[in-house]
Amino acid sequence: MNPITVFLTAACVAIGAALGAIGYLVPGIAFVLVAIVIASALKMANTWQKFVILRAGKLRGVKGPGLFLIIPVIDNVVAVIDERIQTAAFGAEAALTKDTVPVNVDAIIFWFVHDSQKAALNITSYREAIDRVAQTSLREMIGSSMLSALLSERSAADELLRVEIARKTADWGISVKSVEIRDVAIPEALQDAMSRQAQAEREKEARVILGSAEAAIAGKFVEAAKTYADHPAALQLRAMNIIYETTKERGATILIPTSMVDSMNPVVALALAGEQSAPQKENGPLPLPIRPQQQNPISSMATSTKTIPS
Repeated sequence: MNPITVFLTAACVAIGAALGAIGYLVPGIAFVLVAIVIASALKMANTWQKFVILRAGKLRGVKGPGLFLIIPVIDNVVAVIDERIQTAAFGAEAALTKDTVPVNVDAIIFWFVHDSQKAALNITSYREAIDRVAQTSLREMIGSSMLSALLSERSAADELLRVEIARKTADWGISVKSVEIRDVAIPEALQDAMSRQAQAEREKEARVILGSAEAAIAGKFVEAAKTYADHPAALQLRAMNIIYETTKERGATILIPTSMVDSMNPVVALALAGEQSAPQKENGPLPLPIRPQQQNPISSMATSTKTIPS
């Protein structure tokens, strides 16, 4: 009973009792009867509610929201329908996918009543029916889907499930707003196998990337070798730079053959550059001058460098 009906009923009863107390028995009884009629005839529906009314067993109409009157005894409110969006959780345990993998799936459905008359008259309990239909449709969807699609294409599975449930509940005046799969649980043994498979795929990709990098580096080495072959002076300068970079750390001792030291002599490097500019194709390359008595600048670096006879 709504607050307005309670207030009016209580007021009429109070007035009737007061009149009876002061000797006006008939008016007092009349007010009590009015209170009984108000309590059974005056109804109020909230803005989200609809009252389905039968008169003598036949559909009288759907009332609400607001205040309305019914005829006591003849009219009967058979259902009060809440048209707000409702939620229901449902799931499927040990359901087999298309590739025969048992999974446990939990989902939630958002629905509302768009036709109160159908929801009250076409089915006994629309709430229980929605739960049963949702579970059945979920199992059907799992059975027609591969495990990989169920895990990766979650949005498509949600939409497919929503359309199927909405099709089955349309005659009951129910609209399905959305369906969301919350969790897909697979056996632990299968989880380990999938984890190993994913790790193997990552290792494969890493090896492919490493091989591509090594191929690119090898190509650069080939280009550098061709450049050094065409320009020997550049090779000598590169060798001197490598030795210089190596001797940066204090206390390092490097043993270099005397022939290598002499070959890195700046005078020899200049001679090689001149030879490159004027090659002697017929008589062969010019002999390299050897000056063992000359002090090479490499030996005067900050760190100690020793030469050994070749």
